[in-house]
Amino acid sequence: MPDSPRDRAAEGALPPAALALMLLLCLVWGLNTVAMKLAGQGIPPVLLAGLRSLVGTFTLLGWCRWRGLGFGAWRRDGTLPLGLLSGVIFAAEFIAFYIGVQLTTASRAIIFMYGAPFFVAIGAHLLLPEDRLTRAKALGLLVAFAGLVLAFAEGLLVTTGPEALLGDALCLLGGALWGMTTLLVKASRLKRALPQTMLFYQLGLSVPLLLLASPLLGERWTLHLTPLVLGAFLYQAVAIAGISYLVWFRLVSSHSASRLAAFSVLSPIFGVLAGAVLLGDPLGPLFGLAVLLVAAGLWLVNRPAKR
Repeated sequence: MPDSPRDRAAEGALPPAALALMLLLCLVWGLNTVAMKLAGQGIPPVLLAGLRSLVGTFTLLGWCRWRGLGFGAWRRDGTLPLGLLSGVIFAAEFIAFYIGVQLTTASRAIIFMYGAPFFVAIGAHLLLPEDRLTRAKALGLLVAFAGLVLAFAEGLLVTTGPEALLGDALCLLGGALWGMTTLLVKASRLKRALPQTMLFYQLGLSVPLLLLASPLLGERWTLHLTPLVLGAFLYQAVAIAGISYLVWFRLVSSHSASRLAAFSVLSPIFGVLAGAVLLGDPLGPLFGLAVLLVAAGLWLVNRPAKR
């Protein structure tokens, strides 16, 4: 039984305000995989991730200064060791993502990256008594993921070589690490940290780790900046790292981790729709059915538990 109002909120269905914010986040994140590939045409992938965190950190600091927001009692509240751990995991997550996306196709990368909700759901079931995996939630996750696979079926059928398989594995590893950071925040005293403090732990520490990892992994710091590459980079650094993650951590601290994570499968769906609207990309004949499956799965996940 949940023993506090916050626990009871975490157990129940997401309220309308949280749903609206999560849908907005999915829309913003939907363009991220494409932006990663575009920016990667002119910036080595791990260096790209490090620069993204660097600009994202300054965006966060500027936002906090503008709004008059502090970082709380992080020196005394016991969150620093776990915050540093979350920063290390965050850096490893994006090393895996940014290298993996460049090695495999966008469709395959999306499928493996968005295995994250399953890692969160299983971890939440084991670690969070108020966020158990019910039959309805498990079925909803499976139905939503089936819709995601259906949406990218053509891309999954493309013949790939060993390099793409390595990219697939790295994207799956990134998804697992993404789930791990979500659970670390939710299942530890980090859930009491301010959202801006939580994001600063991750972005701030990931900057030196990623910038150090880049040359160690053999990357040459040769940049080929075009307006498209620069625009894709700034989108990731400001809109994704600097703003959207702040909203995400605020949601995670107050609501069910598994329900929130399940909604992330909407991100690639929004990405496909954006490609169709903005770039004229064709939609496959099964896309409508895929959207219905995702919607049905998310309804099952977010349905209030029966008493």
